[in-house]
Amino acid sequence: MCGIVGAVAKRDVVKILLKGLKRLEYRGYDSAGVAVIDGQGEIGCLRTKGKVAELAKAQDETPTLGYTGIAHTRWATHGEPSTKNAHPHLSHDNIAIVHNGIIENYSELKVQLQAAGYTFHSETDTEVVAHLFHQNYQACGEGIKAASQTLEQLKGAYALAILIKDKPDSLIAVRKGSPLVIGLGIDENFVASDYLALLPVAQNFIYLEDGDIAYLESGNLTIYDASGVEVTRPSREINLDYASSGRGKYRHYMLKEIYEQSSAVSNTLEGRLGEEKVLPEIFGVGSDALFDKAKRVQIVACGTSYHAAMVARYWIEANAKLPCQVEIASEFRYRQHVVEEDTLFITLSQSGETADTLAALRQAKEQNYLATLAICNVPESSLVRESDFCLMMHAGPEVGVASTKAFTTQLVSLLLLTAILSEDAINKEITSALKTLPAQIELALKQNDFIKELANDFADKNHTLFLGRGVMFPIAMEGSLKLKEISYIHAEAYPAGELKHGPLALVDEEMPVVVVAPNDELLEKLQANMQEVQARGGKLVVFANEEITLQTQKNIQVSRMPTVSRYIMPIVYTIPLQLLSYHVALIKGTDVDQPRNLAKSVTVE
Repeated sequence: MCGIVGAVAKRDVVKILLKGLKRLEYRGYDSAGVAVIDGQGEIGCLRTKGKVAELAKAQDETPTLGYTGIAHTRWATHGEPSTKNAHPHLSHDNIAIVHNGIIENYSELKVQLQAAGYTFHSETDTEVVAHLFHQNYQACGEGIKAASQTLEQLKGAYALAILIKDKPDSLIAVRKGSPLVIGLGIDENFVASDYLALLPVAQNFIYLEDGDIAYLESGNLTIYDASGVEVTRPSREINLDYASSGRGKYRHYMLKEIYEQSSAVSNTLEGRLGEEKVLPEIFGVGSDALFDKAKRVQIVACGTSYHAAMVARYWIEANAKLPCQVEIASEFRYRQHVVEEDTLFITLSQSGETADTLAALRQAKEQNYLATLAICNVPESSLVRESDFCLMMHAGPEVGVASTKAFTTQLVSLLLLTAILSEDAINKEITSALKTLPAQIELALKQNDFIKELANDFADKNHTLFLGRGVMFPIAMEGSLKLKEISYIHAEAYPAGELKHGPLALVDEEMPVVVVAPNDELLEKLQANMQEVQARGGKLVVFANEEITLQTQKNIQVSRMPTVSRYIMPIVYTIPLQLLSYHVALIKGTDVDQPRNLAKSVTVE
C-alpha cells in the first residue's frame, strides 16, 4: 500500500525523504511526491508519475531544500495513476498533506467543500482531506485542534502527515486504522508508515495507537490520544542494520528471501523447542491452560496467509482432533456466523496491519470466543497489540511483494500451535520433524538449477494448472498464486480429484500442469489424475518424492524432492514452487519484487 515519510530536523531533509521512499518501494506504488517548507518559507512541492527514481531525477533538475517535509508513494485507489493525483496535495499553498488509506465519505465532504468555495485539481479522496483540514485550521488557528476536528469528520481507515506553512518547524501525524511509526533522532524526529524507511536516521521508534495525533518538532514530540489527552507511548529500540534488508549478492529481494528461509525458520524455532516437545506457553503466559479448553478453532486470514491457514486446518483436525474452520477475512467480517462455545480465534498476517484481518479481529473481540491469537511478523503491529496472545514469526524484513519466507514461517508457527493442541506423542513427533526442517529446506533449494531450466517451458505459456491432494492442495494454491503474482500467467489450483469436474476441459499441449506429489497415502489416486492429463496431451511438471518411480519423458518433467516427515512436507514442497515462479518471471521480464497493481501490506479493504 502507499508509503509515508516525514521529517523535522535542523538539516536539509529532502534526501532523507527520498531515501525513505526508496526503502518503501516494496509496498507497491504508481507515483511519488515530496513537499518541504523551503528557505523562503513557502511550500515547495514536486510530484511525478512512476518510480521514486523519476522523482529523484526531477528533484535534481529543480532542487528544493528544507528542514521540514513530507513525502509519499501512492498506490491508486481514487483516480488513475498520474501526476495530478500523486501526493502531496495542497490547499491554498498553506497546507500540504499525504495520506494512506481510504476516506469513505469523501464524496459528500467534497460537495460541502465545493459549496464553501474550494477548488479541486485531482480525483483523489486525499485532496478532500487537505481542504477540510485547511477549513478547520482557518477557523481555529491551531494545528492539533484542526487535526482533531478533521478526524471527527472523516470516515474510513487512514494515516495522515500534515505540513503547515505557518508552522515551518513542525509536522502533524494522524493515525486512524492505518499504521504510522515515529522515529526518534537527536534533535530531529521522523514519521513513516514502516520503520524500515527510517532505519538509517533512527533506531528508537514509537508506534502510534489508533486515534493518536502526534505533533513533531525537531527537539520535541507530543502525542494526544483519541480523546485529546496528552499521552506517553512506549519507545522501542530496533537494532537492525538496514543493509540486512538490502539485496546483497542476489538479483532480487524475492530470491534473497527464498534463500533466507532456512535461517528464517531457525529463528522461528529458536527458544521454542525443548528436547522432546514444544516448550510450554510460547504463545504467552497462561496460553497453554486456556488452549486446553479449546473445543474448536477459527482461523481468519487473507492471500498467502489464507493458504497457510488452510494447511493448518489439515494439521489441526488430523493431529489435535479439533474442528477447524478457515475463512477469508474480507468474507468473514461481512457475514453472519455462529460462534460455538470455547472456540479459539486465530488471525494470520505478515504485517499485522491487514485491514480486513484487523477488522475481523475487532469484530471477534466483541463476540464469545475463548481467546484471540495472532501469528505475525511485526511486534508492534495492531494485530499483535489487540490480541490476547501472539506468536512472532521472526522472519525478518520481507521486502518482495510476493511472500516467501513469511509464508513458510507462518506454517512453522501453525505447526507449533498444532503440537501444543495435540497429545504428547504427536507433540514429540512434530518437535522431532521441526528440528530437521532447516536442513531439508537447504536440500530443496538445491533444485534451483533444474527448476531454472524447467522454467523455459513456460516462456510462451499464458495459463497453468496446479494440482495437489489433501494437505498439498493449499500448497498448490500458494504455488498458483506466486506464479500469477509475479509472472502474470493466469494460474489456477485444484484438488486433483476435481479434474473431471471441469478443469480437464482446459488441458491441452499449451496448458502446463504442475503437480505436487509427495509419497503419501493419496499418491495412487494422484497418479491416476496425472494419467488423465497425459491422455489429453497435457504437459506435466511434477515435484515428486525421490522414492516415486516416475521418470522424465516427452510430456513429463520430474523434480526430485527429499523424503521428509509428513508434518513438514507442505513446507518443504513450497520451496520449488517459489523458485519456479521466480525463474518464470525472469523469463517473462516482469517486475519480480514489485509486480503491477499489487501492494505488500494491504491496509485498505
